[in-house]
Amino acid sequence: MTFELNKNVNLHVIPTNKYKTVRILVRFAAPLNKDTSSKRSLLASLMETNSLNYPDQVALSKKLSELYGAGFGIGVSRNGNEHYFTLALNIINDDLVPSGTSVLEAAVDFLKEIIFSPNIIQGSFEQETFNREQENLIEYIESIFDDKQTYASLSLQNLFFSQSSSQRTPSFGDVETIKKETAATLASYYKEMINNDRIDILVIGNVAEGYVNRCFKDFGFSDRDAFSVPLFYQPPFQNVIQQKTEILPVVQSKLNIAYHCDIYYYDDLYFALMIFNGLFGGFPHSKLFLNVREKHSLAYYASSALEPFRGLVAVQTGIDGNNREKVLRLINDQLKELVAGKISDESLEQTKVMLKNQYLLGLDSQRGLLEQAYLKIKVPVADITQEEWLRRIDAVTINDIQAVAKRVRLQAVYFMEGERN
Repeated sequence: MTFELNKNVNLHVIPTNKYKTVRILVRFAAPLNKDTSSKRSLLASLMETNSLNYPDQVALSKKLSELYGAGFGIGVSRNGNEHYFTLALNIINDDLVPSGTSVLEAAVDFLKEIIFSPNIIQGSFEQETFNREQENLIEYIESIFDDKQTYASLSLQNLFFSQSSSQRTPSFGDVETIKKETAATLASYYKEMINNDRIDILVIGNVAEGYVNRCFKDFGFSDRDAFSVPLFYQPPFQNVIQQKTEILPVVQSKLNIAYHCDIYYYDDLYFALMIFNGLFGGFPHSKLFLNVREKHSLAYYASSALEPFRGLVAVQTGIDGNNREKVLRLINDQLKELVAGKISDESLEQTKVMLKNQYLLGLDSQRGLLEQAYLKIKVPVADITQEEWLRRIDAVTINDIQAVAKRVRLQAVYFMEGERN
């Protein structure tokens, strides 16, 4: 059930007796923007560390212990054209504590403290904490370069999203923008976020809807205007393939490929898109795995992944640098086979079974259910029953998969080559 706390501030309560814990999300949503992504990432680090009345991590940890060992975290993420700043709190059910005690009410008070009383003094975040968290975040982002697989993935996105600086920038921001921030500028942005972001509060667990509503009724947010950016980022297809090669000190070269695909989350062909991905490179029985990696031994790993909010199908491979052209041709051959409908009944059925298993396992995850619930708010056509979801998977035909494969078009190639001797 959904309760409107303020204009564009909504509480969503999902009662279930499946879990011994209650999970609470407070999600701030704003249009994706290169500069504000960095601000929000740094803000998450600061607000997770302390608050005005819990000025250090010791005090914050003590409070979480008083909440019977509650789990707490703040993070940033994105979907399509939206950026999310999310506070998550896990607490035990009230029926597991002494009578007369409400962990839920205490948890709501804790969240109010973190959200509305950050460690801001005279218009600036406490300087020592700001300096430390700014330095830690910069070090974390710079360390990504050491993880060459992640670096290759981000480099591919830079090519694919060449026409959008906001889409190119990771959800956690970039070093140059973070370095420009001060304790005062970030405190100013904090006020902007609190007053302007769309807010969704989601609660899942063994709870009564009316009681949860009463706990959050006077939480403290104000009315705010809606923003009108579309959820899906629909990149224009470019006739020129974007390419980049870097020579770096790696033993294993990395060939990453981006395909443009104009099928989005819960579009008519979305279920066929999921099966296409499973057959292409998503599962161990996929064409990339069996043919590129196993049969021809041209890759140490080979897989594909979807980004159905941004029109991207990405392939990742680890290869011997000398085999670049062979691998490119062979990957292209696998896509051509799917366009031609060269799919065995056995592999099609196996893909459907594996997708169903993934889906059903997700229904057992409290975290996963809450994320699904949020997406159903954002994409109402996704609000279907378990039976309907399984039926739509079963209904996908080879012709549907061919229709998807024809709309998957090469857009960018990133090659990380190991240093030559």
